[in-house]
Amino acid sequence: MSIVSLQSDAQAAISLDAWELLDRLPDAILVVETGGGPVLWTNAAAEELFGLGRTQVNGRSLDQLLGAGSTLAGLCNSIGPETWSLRERALRLTGKPPLKEGLYDVQMTQDGTAGDAVVISLREQGLGERLEGLTQNRGTVRTLSGLAAALAHEVKNPLSGIRGAAQLLETAVPAEDSELARLIADEVDRICALLDRMEAFSDRHPMPRKPLNIHEVLDHVVRLGRAGAASELTVVERYDPSLPMVEGNRDALVQVFLNLIKNASEACGPGGTITVTTAYDGSIRHGASQGGGQLLPLTVTIADDGSGIPENLRADLFEPFVSGSETRSGLGLSLVAKIVDGHGGIVTVESEPGATAFRVALPLAGNGAAS
Repeated sequence: MSIVSLQSDAQAAISLDAWELLDRLPDAILVVETGGGPVLWTNAAAEELFGLGRTQVNGRSLDQLLGAGSTLAGLCNSIGPETWSLRERALRLTGKPPLKEGLYDVQMTQDGTAGDAVVISLREQGLGERLEGLTQNRGTVRTLSGLAAALAHEVKNPLSGIRGAAQLLETAVPAEDSELARLIADEVDRICALLDRMEAFSDRHPMPRKPLNIHEVLDHVVRLGRAGAASELTVVERYDPSLPMVEGNRDALVQVFLNLIKNASEACGPGGTITVTTAYDGSIRHGASQGGGQLLPLTVTIADDGSGIPENLRADLFEPFVSGSETRSGLGLSLVAKIVDGHGGIVTVESEPGATAFRVALPLAGNGAAS
């Protein structure tokens, strides 16, 4: 191609109208009037996002498009004289069909030249970006695991003395006061149980692994679940019998899936349904951004039809001490993430009211780096 033709192409590109350039971007772009006003302009990608034509989107507010109290509208309303620009990573966009729901990276900027409007850019996150976010959290988890080990060791020593004193008091005081001594002993036992879970979380020793049939593990977990936490629920098993062996620690994987079954049972309540699915998915590759990566084709999904995970907990769900229940320690899912990570796998979650799914992806037996 000649220099003259290159210059001609460049001049043609520069002469394109700015709105036409925005219309060609793959990211969804909206121009919204400040203060909760209507959408003034959308590009083609935004039309695809909402599943509506431009004339159906323009002129309506974000609350009208996404539902009252939408997170995106709340962020847009926060733009003002003191906050003229903001970015939000992994914002979950939800609404009524035909909206394309998912996780989006959002950029908002106030543009006075557009008549006191806010320019909103939404880019859908791919699986690779979500996995990268999980990887970045691992350093924090390892630091906290060391802290947990030290804390558990230091606290357990005085607790044993407190429990012994409570037992002596129980036999030495009048009957009406012995209940208080028993309460002290029971609370010490509860704290010790929590510390045991913290020590399990902080254990850094590599787990012995061997080839396993994942369905034998899941059959055992489902039997335990039906006899315990899921006794009043329907558990549906959808297995792919052709799956090859996984390399893992049986007891640790039982702990992972039993914990997920228990969580699903608590989310559903009596009469709910839990679905356990296995499948082969050759598209999941961990660490691909660093070149190559490991293939994680064996997937186990545990889904429930419960109330869903509160949106404010989703981003940090696998961090220690994060829980939506006042009666739970918040260590269960962080331990799940630690065990799965120790197997070279990943665990992800997608949730909305009436549908929550935890997905564990694991490497096959003998599967090293990516081929």
